[in-house]
Amino acid sequence: MTSLPLLTVLWALPMVGAAVVLVLPAAARGVAKWAALAVSLAVLAVAVVVAVEFDPAGEQYQFVENYRWIPSFGTGYILGIDGIALALVVLTAVLLPLLIIAGWNDARDQLSWGGRSVHIYLALTLAVEGMVLISLVSLDILLFYVFFEAMLIPMYFLIGGFGGQDRSRAAVKFLLYNLVGGLIMLAAVVGLYVATATSDAFDAGTFDFRAIVAAVAGGEFVLNPAVMHLLFGGFMFAFAVKAPLWPLHRWLPDSAVEATPASAVLMMAIMDKVGTFGMIRYCLPLFPDSAQWFGPAIITLAVIGIIYGAVVAIGQTDVMRLIAYTSISHFGFIILGIFVMTTQGQSGSTLYMVNHGISTAALFLIAGFLVSRRGSRLISAYGGVQKVAPVLAGTFLVAGLATLSLPGLAPFISEFLVLIGTFTRYPVLAVLAAGALVLSAVYILWMCQRMMTGPVAAGLADGDRRFGDLVPRELVVVVPLIALLLVLGIYPKPALDVINPAVTHTLTTIDRTDPAPRTAEGPR
Repeated sequence: MTSLPLLTVLWALPMVGAAVVLVLPAAARGVAKWAALAVSLAVLAVAVVVAVEFDPAGEQYQFVENYRWIPSFGTGYILGIDGIALALVVLTAVLLPLLIIAGWNDARDQLSWGGRSVHIYLALTLAVEGMVLISLVSLDILLFYVFFEAMLIPMYFLIGGFGGQDRSRAAVKFLLYNLVGGLIMLAAVVGLYVATATSDAFDAGTFDFRAIVAAVAGGEFVLNPAVMHLLFGGFMFAFAVKAPLWPLHRWLPDSAVEATPASAVLMMAIMDKVGTFGMIRYCLPLFPDSAQWFGPAIITLAVIGIIYGAVVAIGQTDVMRLIAYTSISHFGFIILGIFVMTTQGQSGSTLYMVNHGISTAALFLIAGFLVSRRGSRLISAYGGVQKVAPVLAGTFLVAGLATLSLPGLAPFISEFLVLIGTFTRYPVLAVLAAGALVLSAVYILWMCQRMMTGPVAAGLADGDRRFGDLVPRELVVVVPLIALLLVLGIYPKPALDVINPAVTHTLTTIDRTDPAPRTAEGPR
């Protein structure tokens, strides 16, 4: 294993790249674009090196870096990566170059920032990537919290500075919801530090995640149940807003619709995964008893979110808003898999984070290409697209079928694992969640029928040069996403081989085992 600080390089590259892009001359817009793309590809290369050198059978946390930061506060610069974090790191690194290419022409000079809108847009995108990556590899709770909150700032400007007419209101809504969640989490982070400072298990207060989890698992760090429930609630609330979990989802549809398609995917497919990642990384190992106590309530909310997102999606007339509501349903599946606390459920949930990121990126970006041609998000403005843009229509259908978890495409495996893991412990809720699959077929197939088939809508005729098929730049974005959906749908083993050991370690840490198989005579 290399001695280079790969995890530091991983997150520092996009942050330094953002600064470099910002200082480029205002007239060098083309240079700024290519520089940002080069930085994102360099990050991808580092992520590939980490993935290749990661040993699934080795230590739980690998490539560990541990340096003193603020000793008086018991906090350090501690980085490390396990299989769950690795899956999301690779997802982030793979999607960023594609998002930069997809948003190649998204930045305009509408902000009147001295002609530097392109530079600012790209720098903000790279900054979000860097902050997401350090959040995923942080093993210090305070370090995680700092960047968990800091990533809201560049995302706020991406939504409010670039996008639709109502972008300012959507950006403020996004920021307020997430800031409230973050402030509540801050109180819990401080409370946890005070609890460690007054415990005999530690010499002084600490934010070292590994030390606290080890003390909890060993029974050395025991909290009053009421205090533990409050601390768990503080962490969980912030993650539930970020994810988002029904009924804390209200900011997501507006933000996704008003942001540019590439920024919306950056938010839904990458940044919001930090919320579900936080649930499995922090909520379960730090507060195992509270996680079990609140588990049934959280699972119930997740199932409501699954059904709610699907039902509301059916009634949408805006194609982008429809896709945004499908993500609320999918996040429900991810959270469901985490809190059923079974091997299949959590492995499926982690794989779902990856697959949802790919499928949502594919569907939302293709829809964005469609809207950029027509200039309208209304489903009724389209019809017969397959006759004038067959490649666009075909890839849109494949991405839609992936969203409804068609067998053979990536989301099917993860959703199937989540439902199996849920059924072993909560069969009724598993059946209710499975019912949403029928609803997903309704909203996806009905949308494809109205937009892609039938007579060609006015303005989409073959002679209209404004509306054509996917161009090479767009194909560069779409083809890798479709390929990943197919490969992970047919052969998910490489991803699961990395994820499963980390999930097993998490369940062992919180002392949860899979339910015994049932037969006609009862449990074996």
